[in-house]
Amino acid sequence: MMTFSKPQAEGKSLPSGFAQQTGISLKPCYYEQILATQPKVGFFEIHAENYLSDGGPARHYLEKIRNLYDITVHGVGLSLGGDEKLNLEHLERVARLVERVQPAVFSEHLAWSTHQQYFFNDLLPVPYTEDRLQRLCEHVDQVQARLKRQILIENPSTYFEFCSSAMEETDFIAELVKRTGCGLLLDVNNVDVSCFNHQRNPYDYLRTFPLQAVQQIHLAGHTLDEKAQPALKIDSHDQPVTTDVWHLYQHTIELIGDRPTLIERDGNFPELSVLREEAVMADRIRALVKEAQNAAAI
Repeated sequence: MMTFSKPQAEGKSLPSGFAQQTGISLKPCYYEQILATQPKVGFFEIHAENYLSDGGPARHYLEKIRNLYDITVHGVGLSLGGDEKLNLEHLERVARLVERVQPAVFSEHLAWSTHQQYFFNDLLPVPYTEDRLQRLCEHVDQVQARLKRQILIENPSTYFEFCSSAMEETDFIAELVKRTGCGLLLDVNNVDVSCFNHQRNPYDYLRTFPLQAVQQIHLAGHTLDEKAQPALKIDSHDQPVTTDVWHLYQHTIELIGDRPTLIERDGNFPELSVLREEAVMADRIRALVKEAQNAAAI
């Protein structure tokens, strides 16, 4: 298998000076305000599949905002965890976007979302088996080879588990990193959601996670479905970051040090200033942890 070293000779994984401040999701409702006010944020993140056209308003605004800010690209449609071959046409369109934008980071999900000609509007979990790991590694290798850069893989949010799984999720992810040289995007909200749904301790989960490979962090909000039996947390990305997730985020930064962080929002969009306030909160936590660690080192 192709293995990427860190940093790579080809492509940029984490440029020097990238994301000293927290970033936020780039959404159409904020385009004009961003250009008019140029808010003080570290970067903006886009979903690749919203910008694959060769023209149109989205591409127009992205180019203007790219001239002012770093951009990270987050894929949601490559279906890396699927059993079938990757859609090469889709991969090529994503590659052309990456070549044009030259993002600081490209990331995708440990999930699948396609079957034959069907596309599911969700990121579905995979069984943690050797066969599925081998297939996932092949797909990650294929994407890294085409993009000529290391990619980051995001840990999933899950609502059920497969009886066929033969290894723990964190061991599966660690082996993926070892075999492919990919990096990791640690979604702290996903840790909170999945551990709640499976009645596990999120702090124990982090202790077994391959934290040395984490290059970016996502923070988001979720909703609680109390009608489900038992209750479920839903990774909805349409609410503010919860207190539990903020605490888990601080613990994560204490474990691994500062990392580029994104406030992720995909629905129920508030004023841009609200997301900016959450970004400032993340910046405060990053700064406090760094200050405490520097003081302890003296």
